[in-house]
Amino acid sequence: MGTGNNKKIIIEATVHAPVEQVWKYWTEPDHIKKWNSASDEWHTPISENDLRAGGTFLSRMEAKDGSFGFDFGGVYDEVRENEFISYTLGDGRKVEITFIAVENNTKIQEVFDAETTNSLEQQREGWQAILDNFKKYTEQ
Repeated sequence: MGTGNNKKIIIEATVHAPVEQVWKYWTEPDHIKKWNSASDEWHTPISENDLRAGGTFLSRMEAKDGSFGFDFGGVYDEVRENEFISYTLGDGRKVEITFIAVENNTKIQEVFDAETTNSLEQQREGWQAILDNFKKYTEQ
């Protein structure tokens, strides 16, 4: 995946759960494995997370039929519990995630650098599908 187009994509969702629960489900590997996919044909069999500035994370994302898979990972730049996470992906792109508590709900906003292999719309749809899957998992 190439970078260098300097385009940012923003996605968001409001999760009907308190920010402490949202944070836990977002950051703990046992939970990540249950929601981190864009469709039912995909899954995340491996998740590792060292949630601190300078810490690394890795999610192995695979098609359930075994036809394709890839590692999604990077290094955390900043972590503020229940509020904010920023990280740099292996290809140098930046991602920022903000968690905003609104009464008993949590608004999540992700801003990420686009890559140049897939269209902006494909990237937005894929990341939004994963975020929507997180919302569904957390609200169950």
